[in-house]
Amino acid sequence: MAFHPSIDAELLRNFVAIADTGGFTRAAETVNRTQSAVSMQIKRLEEDVVQRPLFERDGRQVRLTPEGQVLLGYARRILKLHGEVLNTLREPHMVSVVRIGTPDDYVMRFLPKILSRFAQAYPLVQVEVHCEPSGQLLLRQDLDLTIVTRQPDKEIDQLLRQERFAWAMAQGFCPHEQNPMPLAMFNAECFCREWACNALDAMSRPYRIAYTSPSLSAIFAVVRAGLAVTAQLQSLITPDLRILGEAEGLQLLPLTSIVLLSNDSSQSPVTECLAEHIVYGFRL
Repeated sequence: MAFHPSIDAELLRNFVAIADTGGFTRAAETVNRTQSAVSMQIKRLEEDVVQRPLFERDGRQVRLTPEGQVLLGYARRILKLHGEVLNTLREPHMVSVVRIGTPDDYVMRFLPKILSRFAQAYPLVQVEVHCEPSGQLLLRQDLDLTIVTRQPDKEIDQLLRQERFAWAMAQGFCPHEQNPMPLAMFNAECFCREWACNALDAMSRPYRIAYTSPSLSAIFAVVRAGLAVTAQLQSLITPDLRILGEAEGLQLLPLTSIVLLSNDSSQSPVTECLAEHIVYGFRL
């Protein structure tokens, strides 16, 4: 492997100062060094590191050579990244771990954009995402932030959004016409499943729980295969599925609430920032 000398950030800083000011004297004032020291730095950069002339001298005026113009763009980028890394690492709260709990429902729909924006603000923070049903998440004490689904009038902490549940099935299939109607729902502890069953009972509509899973992707896989009807938050229903309603003999389902819980014992500037990103992301 070929050996390439490294470029010291101080050499680049002096080089950029000369390029910006147009001379060694003004550059020396900018970087708070003597002119001879700056000249020595550039001589080292030209002879020992890049082994190319970077400036054309004309009395006290200097101009970049073609090689110098190429290096200038790289130098600015390197110094910018150098500053960002140092600023980040010198702030203790900028390097940490944040633990989020959320039902599987919201991972694909909301989290990608939320975490993308958060990563731009805190690039060195490690985010752990724990996916479990809301009932199980409410029992955990080790999470910094928790997103759960709650019934109306039973909200706790911060309300993110309210949304209606809707019936859905695959385009081109008619499982809603079967008797009894097959359902694909979350497991028994989910109150949303109870809502769907209560609605069908109130209509005296025969049904059977044909498929259950704690995973929304698994439920949607069954529904897309035309095997069952499901009831989910309307924003989670993808365009390849058909929303059902009164025209198909199914009554309107209630609104539900999505809330954010914060663990008071683990609050920090990082968790507060992530909470703000979550609030913003769920309101889009």
